[in-house]
Amino acid sequence: MNQRTAEPAVPVRNFTVQLSPTPRGARLARLLGAERLRSWGLPVDPARQLIAELAVNAATHGRVPGRDFRLTLYVVADTLRVEVTDTRGDRLPEPQPAAPDSESGRGMLLVEALADRWGVSEGRFPRKVVWAELRLTAPEPEM
Repeated sequence: MNQRTAEPAVPVRNFTVQLSPTPRGARLARLLGAERLRSWGLPVDPARQLIAELAVNAATHGRVPGRDFRLTLYVVADTLRVEVTDTRGDRLPEPQPAAPDSESGRGMLLVEALADRWGVSEGRFPRKVVWAELRLTAPEPEM
């Protein structure tokens, strides 16, 4: 009899929602994303802040009238990946210092500070995907 040992399954979870590129849509992305993380039994912060910053950027800088943006959350093993897809592939995010008295303009600096990794991927024209990843477990101590 041929016996195979089953490999341990890697838990994979995902969630996707399409939202209007408005302040309300960005706020809804943050709320829905946080609620999904809670339902999965995962820590909400700092993921909620990453979702908020990426969604606000999509609603502000990636906005094209009549075209929505998409929030996707993936959890594979111990990594959460937050993706926000918009239809302004010609406008790529770049962290840049904001004026000290400015009330906005620090979103990608926050993403850079909170995420373990982040980047931009080209989607089907004219889309782009801005993503950020968080480790859900503490890194192993170095020996």
